[in-house]
Amino acid sequence: MTSHRILIVDDEPELRSMLRQYLTREGFDVAEAVTGREALDAAKRFEPDLLLLDVGLPDIDGFEVLRTLRSTSDTPVIMLTARDDEIDRVVGLSVGADDYVVKPFSPRELVARIQAVLRRGAGGPRSTDETLRFTDLTIDPIAREVTCDDETVELSALEFDLLIALAQGPNRVFTRDQLLERVWGWDYFGVDRVVDVHVGNIRKMLGDDPSEPRFIATVRGVGYKFVGDPE
Repeated sequence: MTSHRILIVDDEPELRSMLRQYLTREGFDVAEAVTGREALDAAKRFEPDLLLLDVGLPDIDGFEVLRTLRSTSDTPVIMLTARDDEIDRVVGLSVGADDYVVKPFSPRELVARIQAVLRRGAGGPRSTDETLRFTDLTIDPIAREVTCDDETVELSALEFDLLIALAQGPNRVFTRDQLLERVWGWDYFGVDRVVDVHVGNIRKMLGDDPSEPRFIATVRGVGYKFVGDPE
């Protein structure tokens, strides 16, 4: 079995060295980058299965690197930061991060998070191959395409998995923990805030007003449900 490729993006040489040694021992193929621009170049050349991306880089910050990466790639990204700040978490998640780790961290915990994200990316939610059709919305699980109001909607891989998890259970109320289990995997280490951020992204892409939802309704104090009308 081919080793998963991990790209470490951080300007701290000691941290990069420690992570390279630990991840290599765990069977990963590892590459490194020091700056944001190096990271974007390495992502094209190395084609990693996952990025460990520091927020505080010396040229362009990790959030901007992630925005640029997300314009062309769904490669999973775990953000690394020295700041345990809710705003940073929300910003990172809103631009497409899959997880968020605050320094200092345990290498063993980081490996567990990497494995959880990679498993989620490989599997996604259990689904049938049947195309889901609703008024103004079509979801094709095989092509992984979404059409809303006759326009193609570009969702990330994670956002697609979250939308289809909701849409396959119309009018069923899902708690945030249930959605974390279905979409991220049972051993996801993040916080349930990640669900809110990605639901917000999906609503924005679908033009869905949460106060008058066509597709995803908030069930206050519980979670979310899909309310689209089937064709």
